[in-house]
Amino acid sequence: MSITRRGAVVGLAALPLASARAQTTFPSKPLTLIVPFPAGGPADIFGRHLAKGMADNLGQPVVVENKSGAAGVTGIDVVAKAGSDPHVIGLMSASAGTIMPHLMAKMPYDPAKDIAAVTLVVRVQEALAVNPKVGVGDLKALIAKAKAEPGKLTYGSAGAGGITHLAGELFKREAGVDILHVPYRGAAPAVQDLLAGTISMVILDVPALLPHIRSGAIKAMAVTSDTRAPLLPDVPSMKEAGFPKVNSDNWYALVAPGRSTLEARTRLHAAAIATLRSKEVIDAYAKVGGVVVGDSQAEVAAFLRAESAKWAAVIKAANVKLE
Repeated sequence: MSITRRGAVVGLAALPLASARAQTTFPSKPLTLIVPFPAGGPADIFGRHLAKGMADNLGQPVVVENKSGAAGVTGIDVVAKAGSDPHVIGLMSASAGTIMPHLMAKMPYDPAKDIAAVTLVVRVQEALAVNPKVGVGDLKALIAKAKAEPGKLTYGSAGAGGITHLAGELFKREAGVDILHVPYRGAAPAVQDLLAGTISMVILDVPALLPHIRSGAIKAMAVTSDTRAPLLPDVPSMKEAGFPKVNSDNWYALVAPGRSTLEARTRLHAAAIATLRSKEVIDAYAKVGGVVVGDSQAEVAAFLRAESAKWAAVIKAANVKLE
């Protein structure tokens, strides 16, 4: 065999090994983190701190791209359409992952197949708050008033079909009360009408309510979570109040394309966990009401399945439809 031919054969034999190395070298280029909400908001803050820490751990830049629309679905669809490329990742919200799939007539992706969860990044607790004119001092009194005056009290949400709307429906079901839903376009107008006494109550993210709770303009009845909120240590949780099923924590999970390799996702997971264990990140998240999680891939997958089943049941029972 000639040297040239022998070299060619050796070269061909080495191709599978070279190909395998290419497939397992991750990351091989800068990553894009899709944040499906506008710049400047809590989700953007969570995403930018996560991106910075992951870049340090992965040795490649992680560029944040804000792509909002359809309650987060538009941005996460970019991740779903990335096929098997783990260099495109996203910060998926509760709405995009576990609520909109049960509400949208034409969901552009299947969260169970097209998206792979890497870790639950952060939870943002919500609180039920009332206008003082309602005249109740605690949750028990509020429920008693609602039962005595069915259909008279109102609750505002940040939008029809969103988590703050479904949280209200979940509370109604578990407490056995009839209160009227008033949807708004975002949390800010709902808070303004609560302050004005136009509506009786809201269930919204704690940071949106905190200044007004502290000033005494509105009163927090309960945190719709298993635990008290660090920013509202004197306000009981729904679990403490006897309603453990009324849990409407908003949350954000790090996700990758559904066909990305387990090896790549494991690398992403390690970088994310290292970031989330940083005191700097924990403190930055806490300032905007975020509680760091950082669980395993198996745990976040199980969590998403449970959340999806929970909200599907609420949507069906309350006959919730998108406007």
